Amino acid sequence: MLDFSLPAHNGEQYTLSKTTKPLVLFFYPRDNTPGCTIENQDFARLHPEFIKLGYDLIGISRDTLKSHCNFANKFSLPFPLLADPDETVCKLFWVMKDKKMYGKDVRGIERSTFVFDKKHNIIKEWRKVTVDNHAQEVLDFIKSI
Repeated sequence: MLDFSLPAHNGEQYTLSKTTKPLVLFFYPRDNTPGCTIENQDFARLHPEFIKLGYDLIGISRDTLKSHCNFANKFSLPFPLLADPDETVCKLFWVMKDKKMYGKDVRGIERSTFVFDKKHNIIKEWRKVTVDNHAQEVLDFIKSI
């Protein structure tokens, strides 16, 4: 069974196998960058609807807990951001990819989202996510099941 445990910006330790709710888990490249800020704000705006449907919502990037705290506070993000600086969970979900940035080869997170049922099975995944309307697309999927 797929499982992981990472620290969250809110001081808690998040362990997948200990959650009893279905989950939306999204990986994003970096705090305080334009696309990642929009994506997090979109999920934050729709957060009450995810909660109403019984889903937890969690973001993960390779940023530090300190960076996550600053980012979450700056934008009033209502969900935990998990720190994975060693890429342990990123590698578990195969989201680390070789990419081009400003003409240079870099290795980074491919923006991806996973929906889990309450038994921790992945029931839907999105890879190579485009930020525009993505959070709404995830919510619409959940409403359809």
